[in-house]
Amino acid sequence: MTSTTPTPPTRSSFIGWLPYIVAATFFMEYLDTTVIATALPQMAHSFGIGPNSLSLGVTAYMLALAIFIPASGWVADRCGSRTVFFGAVLTFTIASVLCGIAQNLPEFVAARVLQGMGGAMMVPVGRMIVVRSTEKSRLMQAISTITWPAIAAPVVGPPVGGFITTYASWRWIFLLNVPFGIAVLVAIMAMVPNLRGEQRRPLDVLGLVLSGAALTAILYGAELASQPGENPWRAAALVVAGVLIGAMAFFHAKRHTHPLIDVSTLKIPTFSVTVVTGSVTRVGIGAAPYLMPLLFQIGFGLSAFKSGLLLLASALGNLGMKALTTRILERWGFRLVSVVDVTIAGLSMIACGLLTPGVPLAIVLIVVFIYGVTRSMQFSTLATLAYADVAQPQMSAASTLWSAASQMTNGLGIAFGALALRMAASYNGETTGHAFSLDDFRLAFLGAGLLTLLSVWGYAQMARDAGRNVGGGSRRQRA
Repeated sequence: MTSTTPTPPTRSSFIGWLPYIVAATFFMEYLDTTVIATALPQMAHSFGIGPNSLSLGVTAYMLALAIFIPASGWVADRCGSRTVFFGAVLTFTIASVLCGIAQNLPEFVAARVLQGMGGAMMVPVGRMIVVRSTEKSRLMQAISTITWPAIAAPVVGPPVGGFITTYASWRWIFLLNVPFGIAVLVAIMAMVPNLRGEQRRPLDVLGLVLSGAALTAILYGAELASQPGENPWRAAALVVAGVLIGAMAFFHAKRHTHPLIDVSTLKIPTFSVTVVTGSVTRVGIGAAPYLMPLLFQIGFGLSAFKSGLLLLASALGNLGMKALTTRILERWGFRLVSVVDVTIAGLSMIACGLLTPGVPLAIVLIVVFIYGVTRSMQFSTLATLAYADVAQPQMSAASTLWSAASQMTNGLGIAFGALALRMAASYNGETTGHAFSLDDFRLAFLGAGLLTLLSVWGYAQMARDAGRNVGGGSRRQRA
């Protein structure tokens, strides 16, 4: 009788776990970004400064993201995806500790810059690892797994942040990342493959400068737009300048032999629609997480914590839809789902503006829930369709461009919501810029809803069988 020695598992045996590992890092990054807003007053008191001064910490983080996201694909191709991913998670975790123990504003800002550097590499490289390692037939489910943190965090973050700052200390917002970070680091070493690019490309320095400057201007302008005391025209000027510099980066990339951001991926119809049309959708839908808390607190007169509890209805819609996303796309296909879902999303946002304190609580929850469902469905649809027809050699370039576009439009969603609310207040004769009325919110939500509905035209132009490589409409075809 012969005995055999069991073969130790290889990293390829754990491919199915990759989306969950990446999703954990995404949740760390997105939750950390959203919960900080509720902690600003307590943090300011700890540092002995005004709350407005702490916006520098938020801005510093976003600027670090803007500068380093464009280089993430090049660094991963050159150094290996596991090496960069491990280093990014380690940097983010160490920076979280430094944020949690910071004793003054300069220390906190420095820690946030370091945290932004880690986040800039962590999110796009993690996504790239998943799309490179997953077969097309399983990509839809994998993308659905890694996108839920980005969908859920903006609505889960405020109540979580409010609970932590109320019953513990703001420092725990950052220190709670430590056990998650350690667990993820162990999983990365055991399960994540160290993928590299097929060729060693030289660094496109001018492309890095232009793309970083464009994202910096847009995100900083978006941050200024969300601050009540700032000049909206200054914010708008920064956003416009960012768009113009972005156009320069685009034309530079088209001419460069080895561009940092390869815009040739936009020639792929399914990828192009997710970047171009999808950006319009994300800006419109992205205004709601900014407008909703203000509506409930200013328009309804609720506390920050109660407002956060109402937003949990959106979180339930987000999470509940995740179990159905794959089956819906397999049954109905990407084009039909996008057209119907974005239409409902736009109408639900307009309905949010019609809510008043006199509306029954059940109706308020239903409207917020429907918004959460459609937001989840469309964000998952875009994230999956983006890689449906992208070849393996272009995965790194596609992931970098997708990450840059997503980060930019997230910021622009906030800016659009803030500017729409201010313009509505000005139209209604409000001059202080601080006390908004229900009429102001009605017009702001109307603007966001109409912008979302405008993107329906782009989805309607897609081919009927768009996304078939990842299973879109497969059940209907079999039927």
